[in-house]
Amino acid sequence: MTLKQPHPQPSAKPPRTTVTSGAAAAESPFPDHHRPTPEECLSVRDDLLALHGFPQEFIKYRDQRLKTKSQFKDPATFEPSMNEGEIDERECVLDGLVRTILSQNTTELNSEKAFASLKSAFPTWQDVLAAESKCVEDAIRCGGLAPTKSSCIKNVLSHLLEKQGKLCMEYLRELSIAEVKAELSLLKGIGPKTVSCVLMFHLQHDDFPVDTHIAKTMEWVPADADVKSTYLHLNHRIPGELKFDLNCLLYTHGKVCRRCSYRKQGKKNKEIEDGVCPLLAYS
Repeated sequence: MTLKQPHPQPSAKPPRTTVTSGAAAAESPFPDHHRPTPEECLSVRDDLLALHGFPQEFIKYRDQRLKTKSQFKDPATFEPSMNEGEIDERECVLDGLVRTILSQNTTELNSEKAFASLKSAFPTWQDVLAAESKCVEDAIRCGGLAPTKSSCIKNVLSHLLEKQGKLCMEYLRELSIAEVKAELSLLKGIGPKTVSCVLMFHLQHDDFPVDTHIAKTMEWVPADADVKSTYLHLNHRIPGELKFDLNCLLYTHGKVCRRCSYRKQGKKNKEIEDGVCPLLAYS
């Protein structure tokens, strides 16, 4: 399908940044599929940013990225949301990984409750490792899938103690994306999307966790693309400097846009289909 021209941008939209190709990432499994283009990624990012603003739940991670490296080429567009002295210290990588595990197949509210409950019941990761599995399950039950998540967390801790001699993952900050993937792939229960989230949110790497539904809806990948090929294609096509913002904004938009929500469920509703959604211009 021929790409439609994006709708006119609001005058309040932040200044546009210069983007480059994402060709530094692994080669795409769909070399003849030329979407999304860098310009399209930038336009979608700007449309969603003008509509939603930057999602509050991700601001601390964006501030951490700005503090640790000069990620964006237009500082006027991406000023930290807090004063320099007010930016929170980086969350430790192990905390970030456990948060990501707890976020699987549940709401953000429930996963945050589960993490807070876990830290309240077991102040240190040594305490979690030493605890009975049933006790850990009880602490995180509000987040759902407690037996599975408890087993995964304890497996991560056991692996770290055996291989590193301590319950710490800060060494990952010194590794490349490929090296981080190799390390985390050794952990039972840690899948590719969890790895990608850790890379993007907690290690400040330019990586793009996939949403296969949105990618197919926008025709950014072929209709028969699976999760792995979608991940490879999008990380090849999307410019590194746009991956973080674009991912956060697409995630937020998918939650609040009724049209996108219904399309994800395979439902059709005239009122929803006729609603204003900036992604209509790209599909």
